[in-house]
Amino acid sequence: MGYEPLVQQNPLRVLNMSRENNQMGLVMARAGLGKTALLVQIALDAILRGKRVIHVSIGESIEKTKSWYDDILQVILQEHTVTRPHELIDMVAQHRMIMTFKEAAFNRSRLEERLNDLVLQDIFRPNCLIVDGFDFDKADRSDLEDIKNLLESMNMQAWFSAISHREDERVSPTGVPAPCHEIDDLFDMVVLLKPQSNATIQLDIIRNSGEQVEGGKSMNLDPTTMMVQEG
Repeated sequence: MGYEPLVQQNPLRVLNMSRENNQMGLVMARAGLGKTALLVQIALDAILRGKRVIHVSIGESIEKTKSWYDDILQVILQEHTVTRPHELIDMVAQHRMIMTFKEAAFNRSRLEERLNDLVLQDIFRPNCLIVDGFDFDKADRSDLEDIKNLLESMNMQAWFSAISHREDERVSPTGVPAPCHEIDDLFDMVVLLKPQSNATIQLDIIRNSGEQVEGGKSMNLDPTTMMVQEG
């Protein structure tokens, strides 16, 4: 596709997201710390590697989600030399579909119905699913197991966002905070976003490929551009 330099220079390469499908990743942070920005960069990385992405936005509009892609693409074009920038923008639009759900309307059956409509009519066949806004506080383990089974049946990789709460001190043995502390084993990759005293946001990778990361690889999120940088 001609975008290999963008893939190779992307700090997110440490997540090994070019591995096989059927993996699930999780991005956790308190509200407003950049979960959507990180998910969009994960989605763009997948697109640049030739995958098709469904971005499920729960409780948000298509326009707001699309604006995240537009803004981050503009930063990428400012920071990297791309011979035909309009071709990159068009390619991203062709390989990404934004799907919205009301907060109370998202579950495995509704997601499966809408995905099957796209696939069976040969409209869009995704390899990667982004789920932003899933309410882990109200969900139980069986809800996530159902979605995981769906992903396996459709041979898809997925990334979720989850909101952690300062006042909730529950945490799993691997370091995953509530409300995901009892289901962290369902995820192959877990990234925590933590604000730092220098105004940056640190990305702590605490699970990668299903294994707890000892010594912790880390990256930062620039609070101005919301772009991932190597720590």
